[in-house]
Amino acid sequence: MNCEAYRQSIAADPSFDGGAGHVAECAGCQAYRKGMLALDLKISRALALKVPELLVPELPDLEPADVVRLSGRRSLTPPIWLAMAATVLLAVALGARFAGTSVEYDSLADEVLAHLQHERSSLRISDLPVTDERLKSVVTADIARLDHSAGLITYARTCVIGGHDVPHLVIQGQRGPVTILLMPYEKIFAPQPLSDEYRTGVILPVGNGSIAIVGVRDEPLERIQKELLKSVMWST
Repeated sequence: MNCEAYRQSIAADPSFDGGAGHVAECAGCQAYRKGMLALDLKISRALALKVPELLVPELPDLEPADVVRLSGRRSLTPPIWLAMAATVLLAVALGARFAGTSVEYDSLADEVLAHLQHERSSLRISDLPVTDERLKSVVTADIARLDHSAGLITYARTCVIGGHDVPHLVIQGQRGPVTILLMPYEKIFAPQPLSDEYRTGVILPVGNGSIAIVGVRDEPLERIQKELLKSVMWST
């Protein structure tokens, strides 16, 4: 099992225990596995809702004469209501996690930063490029044409931004990993800066779409911007 196959397997299922021989000898995959397990644990804890224990009161023994016919409508006791509410909240949380469409953002920049927070495991230092087959499966011919002049691409995955599938790439910069999001369906009319406590970047207008470029705060992004503008051509 090679690095790409192992990482795809554990990204799909963090409990994946295959490839033990490979990960034992590969420090990069060990770090990747540790990051995926930590992320999965964090998500599991976030979804761990405390549901009050359902207490059923003991009913007294009644003689037949003491039995009173109840109406068709019954009221639920508070513990049952709490359990039902917790179930609904859990369903909503799971739906938001897997559908990714229930959260609204004030701007495209906010959505990009939120997505990067969710995909922190992609930000690893590596000298192992993704294969041409992997890159072509993510940057498909109907989205764009991309060559390798922008830098060493070490991560490629299809993600959802603005309700559309977009290529999520990581290029190794001078100070650390640099995230690239190719968004052919997100048209903007001027560059949009974005930043948080750890990262800085920009969303550039490119034709009828845009490209987000984000790195650590001291990463020089100008060269990558120039190379991407030359190497990316939309197919749509």
